Amino acid sequence: MSTLLQMRGITKVFPGVRALNNVSISVEMGEIHALVGENGAGKSTLMKVLSGVYPSGSYDGSILFDGQQILLSGISDSESLGIIIIHQELALVPLLSIAENLFIGNEIAKAGVINWREVYQRTEKLLEKVGLDERPATVLGKIGVGKQQLVEIAKALAKDVRLLILDEPTAALQENDSQNLLQLLLELKSQGITSILISHKLDEVRQVADRVTVLRDGATVSTLDCRTTSISEDKIVQDMVGRDLSQRYPEHQRTPGELLMQVKNWNVWHPDHAERQVIKDINFTVRRGEIVGIAGLMGSGRTELAMSLFGKSYGRAISGEVLVNGEPVKLDTVDQAIAAGLAYCTEDRKELGLILDDPIVSNITLANLAAVADGGILNTAEESRVAEQYRRTMNIRTPTVFQRVLNLSGGNQQKVVLSKWLFADPQVLILDEPTRGIDVGAKFEIYSIVNELAADGRGVLMISSEMPELLGICDRLYVMSEGRLVGEMNAADASQESIMSMIVSE
Repeated sequence: MSTLLQMRGITKVFPGVRALNNVSISVEMGEIHALVGENGAGKSTLMKVLSGVYPSGSYDGSILFDGQQILLSGISDSESLGIIIIHQELALVPLLSIAENLFIGNEIAKAGVINWREVYQRTEKLLEKVGLDERPATVLGKIGVGKQQLVEIAKALAKDVRLLILDEPTAALQENDSQNLLQLLLELKSQGITSILISHKLDEVRQVADRVTVLRDGATVSTLDCRTTSISEDKIVQDMVGRDLSQRYPEHQRTPGELLMQVKNWNVWHPDHAERQVIKDINFTVRRGEIVGIAGLMGSGRTELAMSLFGKSYGRAISGEVLVNGEPVKLDTVDQAIAAGLAYCTEDRKELGLILDDPIVSNITLANLAAVADGGILNTAEESRVAEQYRRTMNIRTPTVFQRVLNLSGGNQQKVVLSKWLFADPQVLILDEPTRGIDVGAKFEIYSIVNELAADGRGVLMISSEMPELLGICDRLYVMSEGRLVGEMNAADASQESIMSMIVSE
C-alpha cells in the first residue's frame, strides 16, 4: 500500500508550552488511521498543522502529501489538495437548508449566479452516498445531530476529499448513530478515501481502524497495526497514559446516609410547543453520600429534567415539589437553585458551562463571586488564591490560572467547570455527560473527584449515555424513556441488557 501522508518531526511551540515535540506520523492510502491520546496530548494541534490552521513557518518539521512536500498558508490550501477536516463542533448553519450547507463557500455559480438546479441534483447524490434520504431543501436545524454529522461528511465529499480527518465524530451521538457513521467510514474506505479518526472511544477505534498512532505529552509513543495483530484496549490505554490502568473506575465502598433531595410529581412542558409535555410526573430521591445515575436514550428527557430543576432553565408550566434536607425549596431562578444547594454541570461545557475567552481564575469563581468580594468589590488576590487552590487539588494542567480556558484540553476544561461548582459549595451536584469528549485517563480523574464528593456527604445525580460508566460509578440507577422514569435498580444488580430492556418495553 502506498503512502499518502507523511508528517516528519513536527514541533509546535506556544508561549510557555511545547504542544508537539518531534511528532511523526505516516498514513497509507485507503486506510482508516486512528489518532488517540489523552486530552492535551497534541492530537488536535497536529491536525491543525495538517489542515493549515497553523500555517507553514509557525512550526518545525515537514509534511509530504502524495510524495510531494507541501507548504500550507491556510485551510483553503489544504482543501485544494483534498485534505478536509471535520471538527467536533460542526461547521454548519442550522437556519440554512442542507443544500446550502453543503456548498457554502464552495458555491456552484456562474457570473455570480448560483445554479440551484445543479446544487440540488448534486446534493441528492451526496446525501445518497452518505445514506441520508432527507430532501436538499430541508432546514438543517430540523434534523438530528447524527444526521448533521453525515451532512458534514457529505460536505467534505462535495470538495473531492482524498484525506478525511474526523475529530471526535461520535462524541455527541447515540449508539445507533455512531454505528451508522462508522459503517460509512468503512464504505468510504472501500471507495479509496483515506481517513484519520480522532476518538476517545477505543471500542470504536478497534472496530474500524487499520492502524493506531498514540500520542502522549506532545510526542509519538507508538503506531499499532490492527491488521496483523489483535490490539487490546488495555494496550492502547497503557501507551496513552504511560502506565497500566488496570481499573477504569476507582474502587468505592459507600453507605448512603439520610435523604438529601426528593423530587415529587415533577412535570415540564416544552418551551415552544404548548401541547407537548416533556417531563411527565417524575419522582426520585438522592441520599447523602450517594451517586444516582439516570440512564436513557437521547431524547428521553434526561437533560430537560436536569435543566428544569436547576432554576427552571428549561421548560414552561413547570409543576411539582423539590425538598432538600426535608424542607421545600423554591427553584424559580438559578440563584434560588444555587442557594438551595444545587449545582448543574451542563453537557455542553463550551457553550453553557464556561466563558472560553476568560481566564481560568474568573471562570472558577463565577458561581460564587460573593465569596471573593469585599463590600461588593472583587478581591483579585483572594480570587487568584482560590483558583490556584483548585488548580492544584483538581490537577488542572496549566502553567497559570490566568490562561484562557479556550486554550485548555477538554478534560481540563471539565475540571474548571467542576471547580466552579465546588466553590459554590453545593449539597447536590447534577452532572450531565461529565466525561463526554474526555480521554480514559482524565475520565478516571473525574470519577475519583465524584467519588470524593460522595464521600464528603454530598449527593450526586449523574446523567450519561455511556451505560458502562453508570454501572461503574453509580450506586443506584433510574431509567428514563419518553419523559418518564420507567425503572429503578441498584447498580450492582443492573446490566446494559436490563437497562435497555426497561427502555424498549415502554
